[in-house]
Amino acid sequence: MILANLVHLSYNMWCDRPYPDASPHIVAQPYLRFDESLWRDILTAMAEAGMNALVLDLGDGVRWESHPEIAVENAWTPAKLREELDRVRELGIEPLPKLNFSTAHDAWLGPYSRMVSTPQYYQVCRDLIEEAAELLGRPRFFHLGMDEERAEHQRHYAYAVMRQHELWWHDLGMLIEAVESTGARAWVWSDQGWSAPEEFCARMPHRVVQSNWYYDTTFGEDEVAPQFYGELAAHGYDQIPTGSNWSSPENFDRTVEYCIERVPADKLLGFLMAPWHPTLEEYRQHHLSAVSQVKAARRLFERAAG
Repeated sequence: MILANLVHLSYNMWCDRPYPDASPHIVAQPYLRFDESLWRDILTAMAEAGMNALVLDLGDGVRWESHPEIAVENAWTPAKLREELDRVRELGIEPLPKLNFSTAHDAWLGPYSRMVSTPQYYQVCRDLIEEAAELLGRPRFFHLGMDEERAEHQRHYAYAVMRQHELWWHDLGMLIEAVESTGARAWVWSDQGWSAPEEFCARMPHRVVQSNWYYDTTFGEDEVAPQFYGELAAHGYDQIPTGSNWSSPENFDRTVEYCIERVPADKLLGFLMAPWHPTLEEYRQHHLSAVSQVKAARRLFERAAG
């Protein structure tokens, strides 16, 4: 079973301009925000907790050979990335790439975030997916993000754009094809299905791994997000449910408990912890607590497996 942690190398996945009352660090910056001392301690803690996968959100934190123009100041070189990935593997952890192509989370694409759905955009996406897969040694899975592509999530952005209807599905298909051409399996967030579950389950290929997410603790029968785990299960999708300590230290434990009861064992590939903070020393306790919460939740699926 996959027990994964989401770590951000780049954190330019949100707003492209400052605005009043913005959350710390949510505004894109032209430099890397990443503390290696914390990074290494997170990896050590993950290994000690029995976690076996790392989803690394790369964004503009890599000086891509195919598109160096999008890299931020102090971005890792490909050689540096390979060196760090060797460290990850030495700890028994499988590194998996994430590049979020949702228009709500693509500030990292620089000028190409303003060329969405053009031939040049499609080529850049393919180039980056191919290079990321090569750098990570042809991974089994490749997370494409694709969450929250709605106007409400871009209300503070200087440049707001959203795809919908046939265009959203067309572009997702292009990204899936690009991932599969590398030998990896595509993986996406599932919230696009919350507002139109019938269409989502009719059009989303079953070969694409689903990460539905819900970060509260009530798991109410009238709440769309947690109920969508059951919808995905009813339609036979492979799932990696996602919890977080973003709003509650109890969410991950509750997510594991909830999903074990509702997702068939052969469709439950694992779980993903998403701390949703930059890899900076000021968030050390938050990141290490996230790992501790995964470790504590292991008793639930170990009990289910045994």
